[in-house]
Amino acid sequence: MTSSAERRFPDFYVVGHPKSGTTALYEMLRAHPQIFMPDLKEPRWFATDLRARFAGAPAPSAPGAPALPETVDQYLELFAPAGPGQLTGEASPSYLRSRLAAGLIAQARPDAKIIAILREPAGFLRSLHMELVQNHVEPEQDLRAALAAEQVGPDGLRRYTDRVAYVEQLRRYREAFPDEQLLVLIYDDFRADNEGTVRGVLRFLGADESVPLPSVEANPSVHVRSLRLDRLTRRVQGAQGPLARALKDRLKMLAGGGDVFARARRGLLYAAPPPPEEALMGELRRRFEPEVRALGEYLDRDLLELWGYDRDG
Repeated sequence: MTSSAERRFPDFYVVGHPKSGTTALYEMLRAHPQIFMPDLKEPRWFATDLRARFAGAPAPSAPGAPALPETVDQYLELFAPAGPGQLTGEASPSYLRSRLAAGLIAQARPDAKIIAILREPAGFLRSLHMELVQNHVEPEQDLRAALAAEQVGPDGLRRYTDRVAYVEQLRRYREAFPDEQLLVLIYDDFRADNEGTVRGVLRFLGADESVPLPSVEANPSVHVRSLRLDRLTRRVQGAQGPLARALKDRLKMLAGGGDVFARARRGLLYAAPPPPEEALMGELRRRFEPEVRALGEYLDRDLLELWGYDRDG
């Protein structure tokens, strides 16, 4: 292993938010020959204030990716396979929520480029809630009840509503980096023009934007029909020992091969999300209207119109 003194920290960071296109952007950027991003999508190294929340939570990664790094050498080793001249980057959505990540990234790499993706607050929280339920982080399957029950954690942050303090989050990065090193994307633009948005990111990074890139829609939201059955399926899938292996081999044979557990979750346990509760969505839009107004002023863009907040009475 090469020592940390012989390596540089990454050239760029996709800092968030989750459920806002960060996974799709990560997949598209890492397909570019001039860019290297590790299989571990979310190293989460600089979000030191949130590490208590990460304990036991899954880190989105490519198959076979390493565990979260525990030392700076382990973190920098993630980027060791990069080829000569390749830009290196990582995508940890927790960096936008973290109160410390912006300053720590600036200390490690003051010339780093930062990419943030923001999404309309009510839709963002609904999608985030479904993901937390799917990952068995959130036990409450009803969004209204989950929002009512959220508490301030040991890091001083609430699970949901503190995530949409967009202006405060961006201000931390604008205080740590020059404006020309910060790119703020709007999720709606990314969804409407996937490829065009990524080419803008490539220009920002100084990479060749003419390289053909695949369009990606990664990490779609799903509704978990039964938390109990999903938990049981995961427990069986992760079990070890000869009896567990025999059971899994038998299930695989009966199912005709392939990943029987993934197929079971897709076909039996997971479903397309139900329609949003419009009354709750309206309440959330009214609640977060001041934040959307302030963000629009901060970015010099009419987000009230884009996100339909000007139509809520």
